[in-house]
Amino acid sequence: MMSSEYAGTRSELPLAIVVGAGGLGMAIARRLAQNHHIVLADINAVLAARQAAALIEEGGEATPLGCDVTVETSVAELGNVIRERGGFRSLVHVAGLSIAAGDFAAIVNVNLRGPALVARELLPLALPGACAVLIASMAAHLSSADSAAAEILSDPTNPELAPRLAAHLGVQVATPSAAYALSKIGLMTLARSAAADWGQKGARIVSLSPGMIATPMGKGAYAESPNKARMFARSPLKREGSMHEIADAVEFLVSDRAAFISGTDLLVDGGLSAALTHS
Repeated sequence: MMSSEYAGTRSELPLAIVVGAGGLGMAIARRLAQNHHIVLADINAVLAARQAAALIEEGGEATPLGCDVTVETSVAELGNVIRERGGFRSLVHVAGLSIAAGDFAAIVNVNLRGPALVARELLPLALPGACAVLIASMAAHLSSADSAAAEILSDPTNPELAPRLAAHLGVQVATPSAAYALSKIGLMTLARSAAADWGQKGARIVSLSPGMIATPMGKGAYAESPNKARMFARSPLKREGSMHEIADAVEFLVSDRAAFISGTDLLVDGGLSAALTHS
């Protein structure tokens, strides 16, 4: 729930909703707080409140909200908050699970069904010129979905999304790694398929696929995944990206400078996908 102590003083600021109060979410929230009032949503309401307080301490305006994006009633509450405030200008859905952070069903539900529920709930509240950015992944560019899986992914708000995908893939293939890649493919598909509906509101929806980004969550993945270290060795720029560089890309996408960009994906990976697929 929101707390009235977070009421802002610059009521004319447009709303930016950032879903996910972790490292990358906060890097994006800090950037957008320069010209938005931030509604910071996270499944951990205590974390959301602490991070919103930090934004305010830094001179921004923020309202925290506990929200479980996999629960429709919780997403509806987020919608009610935005409706009471008259709609939004920017939505950035960052929250997601890594391969090591959940099982097949949890990853599919948090990474794909959740963002799809949020996008569906908030579309009617998008103001003219609004933009939604769904954080996908380079993994979606290095994987593919067969026709049956693609059909399942095309209905991302279906309550049976994860069971249907798991049944199609089979026990041996329905791994956390497969869930992660397919969920991010699903986000890219969602941005494409929803562009027309968002356009009816004078709004846009895109996905953004980060490559290897230095985040608190990703730091330990090198020890857990030798493949990640091998991939890093082939990075054309010989470094990870920074969270600030992803915030740069998000800031551009939600701005009027990107007003003709919708229904597509922006790959921000330092050329790694190209190096891996064209060598």
